[in-house]
Amino acid sequence: MQSFDSDGVSIAYIDVAPKEPAKGSSGEPILLIHGFASNHAVNWVNTLWVRTLSEAGRRVIALDNRGHGQSGKLYDPGDYGTDLMAADAVRLLDHLGIERADVMGYSMGARITAFLALDHAARVRSALLGGIGMHLVEGRGLPQGIADALEAPAGTPAADPTAAAFRTFAEQTKSDLRALAACIRGSRQTLSRAELSGIEVPTLVSVGTLDTVAGSGPGLAALIPNAQMLELPNRDHSTAVGDRLHRKGVLDFLDARP
Repeated sequence: MQSFDSDGVSIAYIDVAPKEPAKGSSGEPILLIHGFASNHAVNWVNTLWVRTLSEAGRRVIALDNRGHGQSGKLYDPGDYGTDLMAADAVRLLDHLGIERADVMGYSMGARITAFLALDHAARVRSALLGGIGMHLVEGRGLPQGIADALEAPAGTPAADPTAAAFRTFAEQTKSDLRALAACIRGSRQTLSRAELSGIEVPTLVSVGTLDTVAGSGPGLAALIPNAQMLELPNRDHSTAVGDRLHRKGVLDFLDARP
């Protein structure tokens, strides 16, 4: 991995050159932003996204969000505002000399992508919002108990099964639990219906039909002027990200968007 300084925070990333696709190489850049408690490898490499997109002729950039993976760890929730993480993404594009890119995020990464599309529209060619629906507006989603579960002594049972699952996942990925607790406390900002109506770039909303974390995908897509909806049958929040139909739908969207 490579890294750069984003206003004092070390941000790790990969930059994968396009491979030769069947229909000719375009080399268009796409930036991938992972979800909470994950990292670029778990969210995008292991699920075959990086390979799929590079084989389709795209330059694939994927970062570890602050507090995650090999990026810098911070312990103040105030350091994890969604606008701050969106600024990390913009600075990465600056660092790489990329004026404009497609941006795809999943879950927390989709929240960051939506903020990017609203506040830095000139840098975003299209926005792909996976694993997030109306909870981007309503402010629900992952339970608040996740932070407490992450900070609890090892072996302490969590009252909420989702919180327990995230603690286990974070331990499996050898994450910094204190940094993740600060992140989830500081990164749950919402966008209003009026703000969503201001997102003008082509947008794809992708949510599994069994996803109880994201909220309504069709509801969110209806609030964004140039949005399309991709429902992923029989997929929940965990299984939708690497779904084959998800990858196909994204490639079709990228091929068709202006």
